[in-house]
Amino acid sequence: MATAPQCRAAFQHGVRRLLMANQLVGQANMAIAAELIEAGADFYCVVDSVENVDQLARYFSARGLRLQVLIELGMPGGRCGCRDTDEVMALAERIDSEQALVLAGLEGYEGVVHGDDPERSVRAYAWQLVEVAQGLERDALFEHPAPLLTASGSAWYDLIAGVFREARLGQQFVPVLRPGCYVVHDHGIYRQAQREVLARQPALQRGLKPALEVFAQVLSLPEPGLAIVGMGKRDIAHDQLPEPLRRYREGDERARPLSVEGWRVTKLMDQHAFVRLPAGDEAMGGGRVRVGDIVAFGASHPCLTFDKWRRLCLVDARLEVMEVMHTCF
Repeated sequence: MATAPQCRAAFQHGVRRLLMANQLVGQANMAIAAELIEAGADFYCVVDSVENVDQLARYFSARGLRLQVLIELGMPGGRCGCRDTDEVMALAERIDSEQALVLAGLEGYEGVVHGDDPERSVRAYAWQLVEVAQGLERDALFEHPAPLLTASGSAWYDLIAGVFREARLGQQFVPVLRPGCYVVHDHGIYRQAQREVLARQPALQRGLKPALEVFAQVLSLPEPGLAIVGMGKRDIAHDQLPEPLRRYREGDERARPLSVEGWRVTKLMDQHAFVRLPAGDEAMGGGRVRVGDIVAFGASHPCLTFDKWRRLCLVDARLEVMEVMHTCF
């Protein structure tokens, strides 16, 4: 999880071991974490500064609790995290001096790695994590008996897992991967990332399949070659523009999919999508597109679609609703 409220929601649904892979900042968020710990949660969060360590130590000492923390190792120009090994070691010594804090591991995130050869850079970063963690272990700075070493977003998890395996981490640490988008995958940036994973790891044979779609209806056909659909930035993520997948005729009890070949979203407003239609759309399977047609769209990426909906529907091949799932974002 990324936030204290997300951890609280997970705990309320039965999850007892919680890794908040983010800095715990602000007394309101600290109060949520403290209440989770008091309720029996095995809670971990991330630190990367002396100032945050001091804040956490004061708060949890006053509550009579001990907080398990992981130091974040970042990279120059990246997101959060200590920028080099010396910073990590100095911060670990500071944590070691605070009775209210338990150094329980090392955390990183390689999704901000870029450059001409990102694969090589990701592996180098993963090895840096391993070496820093081993240095902390060697200096007896981990108080936790089974320290965590965690990284991996949804694009490079095979490389991170490979380095962790090569390093034989299981003998000293608990390696944890965090590719969150595996739950539903997507039709955009992570689909491309999955193709690259399969190219690197042909033994996997089959990859993840996208499982999240947003349905919307054609509102208007104001001019030839243009459809306006009732779906916008309020409804679907737009790291990349949504992808039309198929359409249905409203009232068709057999839910027969109709073609959207050549359809292309060109613009997304708050609640409207501009969809360019191919020439000769009248000849497409199922006939000419009509106002009211229902169109299924794929999103990129899934996390930013989840948080736009109070409920998600699990459907079968006939689009019959099998389960309604409530979101907590």
